[in-house]
Amino acid sequence: MNWQNAIRANKLGEGKSKMVTVGSKILMIVNMEGDFHATEGLCKHMKWPLSWGGKIEDGCVTCPLHQTTHCISDGSLVEWAPFPLFPPYGRLVGSMVSKKDLGIFETRLEDGFVQVLI
Repeated sequence: MNWQNAIRANKLGEGKSKMVTVGSKILMIVNMEGDFHATEGLCKHMKWPLSWGGKIEDGCVTCPLHQTTHCISDGSLVEWAPFPLFPPYGRLVGSMVSKKDLGIFETRLEDGFVQVLI
């Protein structure tokens, strides 16, 4: 494991997220009140990029595709694929994929960069 630059810290505003590729990993970097977090960049439900329309609220990220929600700080699952427009469909699709927590990565600030331990 080693530390790798993910993004310049000044390129990520408060409450914002950004998809980055670090090595072979697709990550989402989030700035929450000046603390930087790194999670897997794709939703565990249907592999949708979380930063592309994902809502960050109350320390969680909600996938814009099926509304699966994970806690950003520890990756824990909050809600699995409810698909609010038609709940029976969401439950059916959600049952086809096992429930999983979102992977997280340790971060630090170094020389103006958010670095991720890969």
